Amino acid sequence: MKSLPKLLCLVVMVPLAATLVACGGTNAASSAKKHEVANDTFPLYNGTEKSGTELKLYFLDGAKDLPYIDASDCLALLKETYHGTVDFTMSTEGPVVTYSRANKLYDTDVPLTIDFDKDVMHYADYNLFSMRADQSTMLDLTSIDVVNEAGDFKLLQKVGTGTLDRRGDVFEVNLGDYGIDLVNQDGLYLIPLQTVADILIAPTWLESLYFNGQCVIKADDISRCGDLYYSAPTGNRSDALAEFGYNELCMMLDTLYGLKEDHKIESFDQLFKETGFTEALKGPDSAEADKAVYRLITEYLDDVHSNWYGFSYLSGPIDYTALGTSRARVLAARERQEASRDKYYPDNIPGYEEVGNTAYVTFDAFTPPPSADYYYGVDDVAKLPDDTISQIIKAHAQITREGSPIENVVLDMSDNGGGDATAAEFTISWFLGEGSIGMEDAMTGAQCVSSYRADVNLDGKFDEKDTLAGKKLFCLTSPVSFSSGNLVPCMLKESNVVTLLGRPSAGGACVIQPISSAWGTSFRISSPRRLSFMKNGSFYDIDRGADPDYVLTDPDSFYDRAALTEYINGLY
Repeated sequence: MKSLPKLLCLVVMVPLAATLVACGGTNAASSAKKHEVANDTFPLYNGTEKSGTELKLYFLDGAKDLPYIDASDCLALLKETYHGTVDFTMSTEGPVVTYSRANKLYDTDVPLTIDFDKDVMHYADYNLFSMRADQSTMLDLTSIDVVNEAGDFKLLQKVGTGTLDRRGDVFEVNLGDYGIDLVNQDGLYLIPLQTVADILIAPTWLESLYFNGQCVIKADDISRCGDLYYSAPTGNRSDALAEFGYNELCMMLDTLYGLKEDHKIESFDQLFKETGFTEALKGPDSAEADKAVYRLITEYLDDVHSNWYGFSYLSGPIDYTALGTSRARVLAARERQEASRDKYYPDNIPGYEEVGNTAYVTFDAFTPPPSADYYYGVDDVAKLPDDTISQIIKAHAQITREGSPIENVVLDMSDNGGGDATAAEFTISWFLGEGSIGMEDAMTGAQCVSSYRADVNLDGKFDEKDTLAGKKLFCLTSPVSFSSGNLVPCMLKESNVVTLLGRPSAGGACVIQPISSAWGTSFRISSPRRLSFMKNGSFYDIDRGADPDYVLTDPDSFYDRAALTEYINGLY
């Protein structure tokens, strides 16, 4: 899932605010040092494509590898990042800069106040300030705009009666407690570019900013931009970058790592001391610092969603391999699962198959839709490609065709490792008629249930003809069913409409969060946004997975579909 992120308490709550408290930084709020300031401009790339924007960046006291951005230029960057769809404005009063965002969906103006004396970022409502304009709810996971220019829904329809919004607390990021200094000098309001990436951009757009001394790259996985990114000279970090990079890394992980409490991490500064990583992370050698982050991801976080992408440009691409136990366990389960499947389907399993009175619909990942309009206008749905939503549209046409023998429909999630949330929402809506997904943001306490119907037959209506009404519904799960491949079985299980077969799904509640270090390490973590379901008015995350109603212990029994069809027919 890019794909993408609730029940954790990552922040220290006070009556009206949530404040992030560091364990290892020195308070920079009282800093009055006069800095020597230089500046230069750098091209901004979206991935490997030049955006046409030149970013003016500032450097303090000769540290050319630690860029800052002025608040006015940051505002322009925000507007570009949101593709001009959000009305951001800026005002200043002494050492305080205020960004205001007009949230049209919730009909309110939401401020972000940045105090350059106190080194504090204060959000009246983080979720409403940062949400994308194409989201139809506060914590909506939909990756495409499902509302056309006329204001009508296409492909997915938000169902108002099934949607719940509970706004979060006031939220503060106390940068000073981490030794991170905001600089107000000579009419400039300078914010570290990495702080802008970590707090203002990455949680919403699932992309970070990478500076390599030659350009700035906006990307989720920097390894996809290798030739561009690694064309810069390698070398050690400046003392300023080493110190700031450590402090920023602690702040970012304390703020954004969604399983901090589950892992019993009091603070990442403390964890780095306990694991012996502090010296490497604070030292000048960028490769040793990268290796410490690598080990953090693969050995100590080891939550499968957390993953390594690439070394810093300062280190260059290094051959350094490690594998955590959780990821190794999932990969081993997948190997066993696929070995069984290959016995029965040596030439690949079909996406749609009928065995007697039972239809099997299989996909191993939820692939993203190009757009809501993409699926309309074809004269024959069989001509649609093989992305997830196209597969469902084609399967639905077969299952509901005149004279169809189909009585049972089995959604095979047994080798599904996750993927796009929009495709998962479409799948849930197809099976249930009305699909609801809960989301909880641990940073802010915000909760949201987003409910949808799907236009599966592409007639522009959202009605019973888009459902599997009258069919007996099943879902096949295994220890490989992870992330969105776990979300769908969990939602189907809670509906009491679908029967689960197989073994417990693998969990994975947190939305993934691509992120970077200040010196350019590229990786991802589990974010504070947790997929959940609501029961009796309470939110429960889905990290423990879904238990099957009927256990299938032998993976071979998943794919001997003649025997499985006979077994299913014997259940009723």
